[in-house]
Amino acid sequence: MIDLDLKHASPTDWQGVTHDEQQRALFKKQKELLDTFLFHGAIDRRQYEKSLTCMAEKMGMDLEEMQSM
Repeated sequence: MIDLDLKHASPTDWQGVTHDEQQRALFKKQKELLDTFLFHGAIDRRQYEKSLTCMAEKMGMDLEEMQSM
């Protein structure tokens, strides 16, 4: 799996990256944001779990597989 830095990725960085790898990179970045919200108390554990589950379903991700990232 390719590990892209989404903050600094240029359009050429995405060449040759499959749609699945792009989805995984986006999911990972969004999960990191949810983790930050939880850590700083912006959301509670229930909100975190619900958001993470919904995001995984909508993006077609296997949540158990993605938790190990």
